[in-house]
Amino acid sequence: MTSYLKTTILLAGLTAIFMAVGFLLGGKTGLIIAFVVALGMNLFSYWNSGDMVLSMYGAREVDAYSAPEFHGIVARLAERAGLPMPRVYIIQNDQPNAFATGRDPEHAAVAATTGLLQRLTPEEIAGVMAHELAHVKNRDTLIMTITATIAGAVSMLGNFGLFFGASSSDERGGNPLGMVGAVLAAILAPIAATLVQMAISRTREFEADRIGAEICGRPNWLADALTNIHNSANHIPNHQAEAHPATAHLFIANPLSGASMASLFSTHPDMGERVARLRAMAAQTGSFGSGFGGGFGGGFTPPRDGRSPWGAPPQGSQGGFMPQNRRGPWG
Repeated sequence: MTSYLKTTILLAGLTAIFMAVGFLLGGKTGLIIAFVVALGMNLFSYWNSGDMVLSMYGAREVDAYSAPEFHGIVARLAERAGLPMPRVYIIQNDQPNAFATGRDPEHAAVAATTGLLQRLTPEEIAGVMAHELAHVKNRDTLIMTITATIAGAVSMLGNFGLFFGASSSDERGGNPLGMVGAVLAAILAPIAATLVQMAISRTREFEADRIGAEICGRPNWLADALTNIHNSANHIPNHQAEAHPATAHLFIANPLSGASMASLFSTHPDMGERVARLRAMAAQTGSFGSGFGGGFGGGFTPPRDGRSPWGAPPQGSQGGFMPQNRRGPWG
C-alpha cells in the first residue's frame, strides 16, 4: 500500500469520525451538517492550515538579515535537498523543538523554538532542520497540518456534545442515543482522532529521520539533536502545545508533558529507536555519515560567523531578534 493511499484512508477515517460524532450529537441532521463542515474544513485547511498553526504558536518570520546563521543553515540544506527556500520562523519557547508546515514545497515553512536554537550546537540544529525539510520533500506537511486541524475540531465537537447533549427524538433528526450518545462522542472521538494521528505521524517520523540524515550528510548530527531534545523537553513544559494538543504530531519530538492527558496517546515513535536507527546509518556509511548518495554529496558544514543563531543585525539596527539575557551557542 503506497503512502498516498494510506494517507487518503487515514484522512477519510478522520472525516468519518467527525461525521459519526455529528450523528451521535444530532442524528441525521447532525450527520449532514458534519459532512458539510468536514468538506469545508478540508478545503479551508488546504489553503490556510500552515498559517493557522504558525499563528497558534506566535511564530515570527525571520530572514537572512534578522537571523543570518539560522536562515543560512536552512538555505544551505534546502539547496542540498533540491527544494525551494521555505519561509523561516522562530517561536519564543524555551522547550527545544521544531516543526514544518505548508501545503507543498513551494509554500512551505519551517519553525524552530528559541530553546532549540539556544541549547543545540550548529551541527545539531542542521540535523533538526534537515529532518523538517525531509517532511517538506516527502510532502508530509499538508497531511500533518490538515490532520491537526480536523483532529482538533473532532475533539472540540466531542467536548461540545458532553456539555450540551442533544435531542433524543430521532423523528426530529436528533441524537438517537440521547445523553448517552453525547457522552460517547465526548469520550471516544478525541481518542479515535488521536489514534489516526498516531498512524500518520509515527511512520513519517522514521522516514523523515532517514531522509534528513541524507540531506545533512551526518546521521549522528540528528541523533545527537534528538537525544538532547528528548532530555531537555522532558523537563521543560511547552504551554502552547498543551493548549493545542492536536498539533503535537507536527513537532520533531513530542512537546506534551507527562502531566497532560493527551500525552497518553504519543504521536511519536520511541526516541531510543529513532536514535538507534540513525547511529546504525552512521556506522554503515563510515566517517559518521559522510558521502551519502542521492546527489547530496559529502557532509554539510553550518556557517559560523561568530554571531548567535538569533542573528543579531549590525550594531544600531532596530530589526533584530534576540531574547533577553540569553546567548546562543555561536554568540
